[in-house]
Amino acid sequence: MRGIPEAIHQRVQTLLQQQVSSSIIIKDFSFIAGGCINNGGKLSTSEGRYFLKWNDASKFPGMFEAEAKGLKKLSATQSIYIPEVIGVSEAEGYQFLLLEFIDQSSRSANYWKDLGQQLATLHRTSSLFFGLDHSNYIGSLPQTNATNSSWVDFFIHQRLQVQLKLAMQSGLAEKSLLRNFDALYIKLPSLLPEEPPSLLHGDLWSGNVITSHNEAPCLIDPAVYFGHREMDLAMTQLFGGFNAEFLEAYHEEFPLLPEFHNRIDLYNLYPLLVHVNLFGSSYLAQVNSILKRFV
Repeated sequence: MRGIPEAIHQRVQTLLQQQVSSSIIIKDFSFIAGGCINNGGKLSTSEGRYFLKWNDASKFPGMFEAEAKGLKKLSATQSIYIPEVIGVSEAEGYQFLLLEFIDQSSRSANYWKDLGQQLATLHRTSSLFFGLDHSNYIGSLPQTNATNSSWVDFFIHQRLQVQLKLAMQSGLAEKSLLRNFDALYIKLPSLLPEEPPSLLHGDLWSGNVITSHNEAPCLIDPAVYFGHREMDLAMTQLFGGFNAEFLEAYHEEFPLLPEFHNRIDLYNLYPLLVHVNLFGSSYLAQVNSILKRFV
């Protein structure tokens, strides 16, 4: 079939026959724009439509296995709509993920309020430690999740330092940036409040929030781990696209800690460093501006 590598076509056909119906037939595939890492699109079959995406397994080992685990973990909370995972596998150097196809509709009148309340419910799912029992990805970058009982320690060692090391190795950052971050680390225990871990989406920008067939919020492309819930909330403010009613509804369901808005930029150092490593040094200006405020 045009567009899908033959090895993937055959493996997906077999997977669908095992998971859905022994008589299912793949009819058509059409690419959907939007991803910069994967190939993906709508797979039409005799039994309905699915979303299929794939990439080079050697470039991003275990990416879709980790994403499938994250989607299932989010879905298990029954807090917010998450696409169903149909299957994940590899075929001749490719890896692929097959999901429920979300036929997007217009937003309901209560869309932002529902999203706020549902995210608050998700964040009430907790754990003994910050982190996760496996690593995953944020964008195309590996995200390590070694567990820690301290949020500040986890944030420093598993989030900021990992991205800084990568930026240094790529020649995107200078030693002066490391020194400024070292100074910040000393202050972080007094700047960031400790709170029990929350299950996070982990990459909560507006592009990863879509609308399901019933006009309700739906989350895609997670980078799941247990972290401070303010991380998810801060990222919703980084690139815009979230209605003010969203945070108001969240606060009513799970009250924000005092002075949350003063900590937003600190949390967003992580996604900004991720953007430095993915898209280049132009994002360093925002990073340096935040450091200047706190160091």
